[in-house]
Amino acid sequence: MTCPDPMLLHALLDDELDAANVAAVEAHLRTCPDCAAEFEQLKDLHQIMADPALRQPAPASLRDRIDAALPAAPHTANPWPARLGWGAGGAIAAGLALTLGIPQQSATSGLEQQMVASHVRSLLADHLVDIPTSDRHVVKPWFNGKIDFSPPTPDLKAAGFPLVGGRLDYIGGRVVPAIVYRRNLHTINVFAWPAGKAPAGETMATDGYTLVHWRQGDLDFWAVSDVAAGDLDQFRSAFVAATR
Repeated sequence: MTCPDPMLLHALLDDELDAANVAAVEAHLRTCPDCAAEFEQLKDLHQIMADPALRQPAPASLRDRIDAALPAAPHTANPWPARLGWGAGGAIAAGLALTLGIPQQSATSGLEQQMVASHVRSLLADHLVDIPTSDRHVVKPWFNGKIDFSPPTPDLKAAGFPLVGGRLDYIGGRVVPAIVYRRNLHTINVFAWPAGKAPAGETMATDGYTLVHWRQGDLDFWAVSDVAAGDLDQFRSAFVAATR
């Protein structure tokens, strides 16, 4: 298999992969000296960062700022858990988001988790594309007869997102097309299916990946990648402009 996205090595180290993806990455590490060496460097860095000597206690003023941002509650001996009805760790996290302006991660549904999992598997299993070509006139007709609709497959090389090819995937209980693009060293998977009731124009993040949703004509599109959210928004704009 080809070398996986470097982010997957971080995910393996942080126990963020499911069992199937753990097995796939570990199998690759046993056969690829370069990735194995990089993973060992990551483990060394992880151990260094875990050194208790590097930890610095938060100043008392930070607790005061978090406490002031939380809603009032009846007096208790320890008001922090009582105010939100959960552990102090959760109260601290919420307080930090309120006080420091950290954006909270959007909740994702099972469908969005399936798309992220499909994106990750495409990078791991050496099955990124079934039809490897940058020619949109080859990719688009390749889907004919394999699915019951015809997705657009624009080449966005001029916008910085060259077409890589296409494949079939399985999401939400149906076979769907995956149109694959690159952004520098990053992969963008675009999934499409007939438009449903979900609102268009959503952007969310989960597990280090960004998902962008839009509706065009009678199709819903989702782009999934680990590129910056701004790059994925730029991709969406380029895709819409090229297929309008």
